[in-house]
Amino acid sequence: MIHLVNLSTGNKTIDTAFRIAMGDFLGNIKPWQGALPDTPEHCIMAGLDYDKPWTRDAAFNSWYAGSIIAPKVAVATLTAVLVKNDRGLRVGGQYWDSIIWVTGAWQHYLYTGDKEFLATAFEAAGNSLAFLEETELDPADGLFRGGACFQDGISGYPDRFADNLSSSCILDWVDNHPAQKVKTGHGLPIKALSTNCLYYNAYRILGLMAAELQQDAVPEAEQKASRLREAINHRFWNPDSGSYRYLVDADDTADRQEGLGHAFAILFGIADEHQVSSIFERQHITEHGIACVWPQYERYANAEGTSFARHSGTVWPQVNVAWALAAAHHGRRAAAYFELQSLAEKACRDNQYSEIYHPITGEIYGGMQEAGPSWKPAEWNSCQRQTWCATGYLQMVFSVLFGMRLTSSGIEFDPYLPDGVDRMVLRGFRYRNSLLNIVAERGKEIQVKETLI
Repeated sequence: MIHLVNLSTGNKTIDTAFRIAMGDFLGNIKPWQGALPDTPEHCIMAGLDYDKPWTRDAAFNSWYAGSIIAPKVAVATLTAVLVKNDRGLRVGGQYWDSIIWVTGAWQHYLYTGDKEFLATAFEAAGNSLAFLEETELDPADGLFRGGACFQDGISGYPDRFADNLSSSCILDWVDNHPAQKVKTGHGLPIKALSTNCLYYNAYRILGLMAAELQQDAVPEAEQKASRLREAINHRFWNPDSGSYRYLVDADDTADRQEGLGHAFAILFGIADEHQVSSIFERQHITEHGIACVWPQYERYANAEGTSFARHSGTVWPQVNVAWALAAAHHGRRAAAYFELQSLAEKACRDNQYSEIYHPITGEIYGGMQEAGPSWKPAEWNSCQRQTWCATGYLQMVFSVLFGMRLTSSGIEFDPYLPDGVDRMVLRGFRYRNSLLNIVAERGKEIQVKETLI
């Protein structure tokens, strides 16, 4: 069942962008035959240019809004990317950041209270962590190998990885450079901040899932989370720059910033209060919001300063959303609202949520990446009606404007009314077995009317 959510703030840009986001999301639901069910089920596609669910997109979309608007579709999507073998259920998809599925699954449970799905998620999370420990955990420093979350293109990595024999996919680099391949797992000699933050959160969530299911405690998960947090802070924190570095073991500079990495480190509690303050003071924000990686890799720059890499220097909205959530959760609501307003203006201008934007002009821009017979950087496309951008905007409305905070015990509100907005109304918000109508007025207590369904 679809639960249509309606927003009214009196700000035409915010309200119109909300309607466009609902349309982009609903338009990207279509039948898909996953590995587990016997018949096709309606699932969330990654965007208009995609014809199947993707693991990281399934996680982001469920987390951001899919599990509120279409909980059954979200479950089908999360389930569609699971695989099953003689070791049980495990998360499929591109291996390195597939563990984000655990975060998406937990957020789905927080919205819906669906314990039948939670039991499935608990099995898949435990099996996936065990498999990835065997294949990608480096015992030398306690970090997981693999690229950065969603960064599957070589334009998001240092120059040594651009030599990839006509493949733009970072996964193919190991096959083209067998002498540099790590002996276990896929073999990619990279460790990324965002990906390791997601592993930390998965360990933490595994314990929370066990508690909700009244299963035996998972003490090793808490211990592994603690060790990984220490390893992240030891290897990624750069006291000279006052921020986390993007990559280690990848021949990169220590002061490059990763948008999702910083957002996750803050959101998941990896950074302490001193580190959080330092990051907010030092994070580079472009004219159109936080970039996926900053600064970009110089091989994509031009003399005019107008050329940016597809996976570094550009603005990807799902990253802006995570940064906005981190800012909102730490009382920096104006910084969070800047990201919301910037994305809303683009959606209203283009009548859609595109995949990537130019950091200076704000125009739809696919970014530069090596391609073609010449193997020189060329401009790529920005995909149309990208779902995680649309669900991300919806989540920013929920979390930044209405200040929603979800835990296993309930939902809290701390509204933020920007200049020019004195009353906000959100109707039809699905939370577990209720539909909520929420009214926030300047100078008044928030009103929440609950209707059981």
